[in-house]
Amino acid sequence: MDDSTNDADPESDPDSERDADPDADGELKDEETDAEWMHPVDRPILELFHSDEDVFEPSDIEAEGLCRGNYAAFRCRELTKYGLLEKLIPGVYELADAGEQYLADELDPSELEPEE
Repeated sequence: MDDSTNDADPESDPDSERDADPDADGELKDEETDAEWMHPVDRPILELFHSDEDVFEPSDIEAEGLCRGNYAAFRCRELTKYGLLEKLIPGVYELADAGEQYLADELDPSELEPEE
């Protein structure tokens, strides 16, 4: 596992503002998403987890060119908070049942509440 994409809180990283900003990674803030809390890169991240059984870490997301590893780690934590990904161990994730349902258009993510 790549230590540069660990589960550390983005506020503890001096580059956190850049990594938590979709524009810093080439994403458009105005791009449409399926829920207010989602970012444009979330669906492609979930699709990658769905399509490639060897994807488990934010560094894998970065290797696919979706976004930087630190931002991928931040989005994985958010997707886990809403139940679309499941955290296996720190920095390692898999697609949750809710994530499968979302990708099959059987679940509206705007109705999901974050777990605290």
